[in-house]
Amino acid sequence: MNKEKRFIFRSMLRNEWDEVAELIHHSTNFWYQSNGKDLIFTGLSSDAILFCQVYEDLDPGCCLIAKCLNSGRIAGSCFYHPRKSHISLGIMNVSPDFFGQGIAGNLLKKIIKIAKDQSLPVRLVSSAQNLDSFSLYTRQGFTPIQTFQDLYLKIPENGLDFERSDDYLITKASLNDVEAMVKLEKKLCGIERGKDFRYFIENKLEIWKTILCRDTNGELLGFLGSVDHPASQMIGPGIAKNEKVTIQMLASMLDLFRGKSPVFLLPVTAKETVKTVYSLGGRNCEIHFSQCYGEHQPSKGVVMPTFMPETF
Repeated sequence: MNKEKRFIFRSMLRNEWDEVAELIHHSTNFWYQSNGKDLIFTGLSSDAILFCQVYEDLDPGCCLIAKCLNSGRIAGSCFYHPRKSHISLGIMNVSPDFFGQGIAGNLLKKIIKIAKDQSLPVRLVSSAQNLDSFSLYTRQGFTPIQTFQDLYLKIPENGLDFERSDDYLITKASLNDVEAMVKLEKKLCGIERGKDFRYFIENKLEIWKTILCRDTNGELLGFLGSVDHPASQMIGPGIAKNEKVTIQMLASMLDLFRGKSPVFLLPVTAKETVKTVYSLGGRNCEIHFSQCYGEHQPSKGVVMPTFMPETF
């Protein structure tokens, strides 16, 4: 029996959320710990059910699993996110017990076929430190298009010591802002994901924050989201016309994480923003690449992707 025939590939079922959450938690931590790095998930494995909940809310039926025919165990999983402009590849995991059996490659090929059938590019953000993962994507034809540095910053209990500019107005986003947000991201990045923005702003899980930056004339210059949950304390997604806007939004969002240490991604080319973060005590923790299979529009301004959700 060849490798692929040892597994059945299909969509995740509702009663499999717990097993997929355990797979995400264990396989992610296994790789980081095996490579001498800090654990990504420090809480219970059940915390990782957030991925199933959010991704099924946004894109029902869009998680492929590989189930072992012999043991009945879920050996691998991968979420994907169809959008009008592209398909995003979400978190992919393979159990260490099934490494080297072609599971990740087969999951990836099936999602690429879904994208090809819709004539859409596939986009993702992958670790530069995990060379097996990096090679998996580049061998299938993905091209790295932008480099990001992951940073984290411990926010004091009494807030961030940062002087805000009077040239910009930072406000909480509302559903009435979604159309303008979509238009701005389409202009700067060439992608569309309005339903993501609506999901953040509706905030039914009470874990999201979304802010906007406007100039004194009311023009939208950028927006920035965040998630605050035991499985993910992260800032993003965000887009800004320039670094000055990025710095103002990032400082405002960081101040909402008092007593916590959120992670965020910044383009390595955003020198002034990175310099500002360092001056506040920020530290690097990883490097990531955005990659694309198919056509893409080079980003303008400053882009801040996130891993919850991975729809960039």
